[in-house]
Amino acid sequence: MNRGEDHPMALVDEHARAWSPKTARARFRAGLTGPTAGVAAGYTQANLISVPADWAYDMLLFCTRNPKPCPVLDVTDAGSFTTVLAEGADLRTDLPRYQVWQDGELVAEPTDVRAHWREDLVSFLIGCSFTFEWALAAAGVPVRHVEQGRNVPMYVTGRPCRPAGRLRGPMVVSMRPVPPQHLSAAIRETSLLPAVHGAPVHCGDPSVLGIADLDRPDFGDPVDLEPDDIPVFWACGVTPQAVVTASRPPFALTHAPGRMFLTDARDEQYRVA
Repeated sequence: MNRGEDHPMALVDEHARAWSPKTARARFRAGLTGPTAGVAAGYTQANLISVPADWAYDMLLFCTRNPKPCPVLDVTDAGSFTTVLAEGADLRTDLPRYQVWQDGELVAEPTDVRAHWREDLVSFLIGCSFTFEWALAAAGVPVRHVEQGRNVPMYVTGRPCRPAGRLRGPMVVSMRPVPPQHLSAAIRETSLLPAVHGAPVHCGDPSVLGIADLDRPDFGDPVDLEPDDIPVFWACGVTPQAVVTASRPPFALTHAPGRMFLTDARDEQYRVA
């Protein structure tokens, strides 16, 4: 499910950082497909999962019990493909790429899910760590995957989430290499943004999380570390995809890893201090 062949937006359009969210969504609707790291500076990005209404309570309970990987920013009414986070946006068309799941199996990765949409779907918009990358950059913390024009690497861990109803599964994490002199700033800046995953869940040895090889992410692209870099891991909004795989609901729609929904919300709205 690694889609490394899609290029980051910064490689497609050098002005992507300055796009408005509305412009970004229009580009995605027109067929632009790459990862959204580095797009629309200052605006909050969100993960997406849509499940049938009879699974929605389980999903809401799962998010409530696992707020680090699944911090909820909005939940739609059944059948609605709009959100208060972005006026005029369409959740069926305005992401760069989607994943379609049946009985826990990935069956399609389209750029438009109108043909797959169901009137009983409830959509959850979950905070994304791409949002806090602007805070990291402002604090002088290098963001290696953006520098290298790659999608952020993501890993399925051996750390189980707390089950909820019929849903269970492992936590997924994203990894950003951080030089030692910037580690305290990285922890401080991200801890102030709990709605987009907050502080790291682990710094250092990846084997503690059950990750065997940093060069083989489960999603996204491998990133080159500088000699002194410390691998730092944040809970990731791709966790629902791992939960879908483990729990096998009859149907679900999700974003493709690294290809987020651009909201109209400003990052500072979610900063706690």
